[in-house]
Amino acid sequence: MWKALAAGTAAAGLGCLLRSEYEKRHFVTEEIQISSSKIHQEKRLIFITDVHDKEFGPANEKLFTEIRRIKPDGILIGGDVMVTKGVGSLEVTFRLLEGLTRIAPVFYGLGNHEMRLRLERDIYGRKYEELLEHARKLGVVMLSDQTVAFGELDISGVNLHSAFYKKLLFEKPVKMPADYLREKLGAAENDRFQILMMHSPMYFKECREWGADLTLSGHFHGGTIRIPGLGGVMTPQLQFFVPWCAGTFCQDGKWMAVGRGLGTHSINIRLNDKPQVLVIRLVPG
Repeated sequence: MWKALAAGTAAAGLGCLLRSEYEKRHFVTEEIQISSSKIHQEKRLIFITDVHDKEFGPANEKLFTEIRRIKPDGILIGGDVMVTKGVGSLEVTFRLLEGLTRIAPVFYGLGNHEMRLRLERDIYGRKYEELLEHARKLGVVMLSDQTVAFGELDISGVNLHSAFYKKLLFEKPVKMPADYLREKLGAAENDRFQILMMHSPMYFKECREWGADLTLSGHFHGGTIRIPGLGGVMTPQLQFFVPWCAGTFCQDGKWMAVGRGLGTHSINIRLNDKPQVLVIRLVPG
């Protein structure tokens, strides 16, 4: 009996690992639609996040082919394009940005990995400056505590302090000060559709109160393993079954879309959690 149980467990584990390897190599494209009286002409945006040096096909050609098919008006990157963890290579990041800028305007918000490049100079040297210089040459709009106008949209990217990313196995999340977003970004324009890229989805309430009509987040990799009815199992901050690991949420007439990301790092597993390209259709309402 015990031998049969052990064999069954081993077979199930092997099956999960094989499935995970398959999922990591095959992204899916999913679409959401948001209507607003602030939108007068339909916009189609692409949102990708947490690439973590992942490429689909040689030089990411499969990803570029799919994005070209969608014909977006703009491409939004939610952060964590690279893996740092003491490495911080930018080769894949540069190839990604070069390919995306050939398709549509690119807006890039910073995640915790970009913030490591920026702050941990003793480890990464000038990697952050290299990223900025390369992005600037390509025409990528880097949104580091900054807001830019894009037609009838305002697009902002906010940098989060490392305290907002700490491990939370036995701790409560750090509370965001009431004036945090206003101090970094100024006031949101109430008559324009405001998109805010904040890498962590844990502060949707603060984003709504600041004035974000649509908050775009990632960071949680969809929860690594997704169980129907329960959602994502674990976040990179060691939280379990957090409801907003992935998906679209609406409260007080404001929206948050949490992308599952395209890559992995450290815990290189995806089960029922395929990498995602998110298409956002903004329509008049």
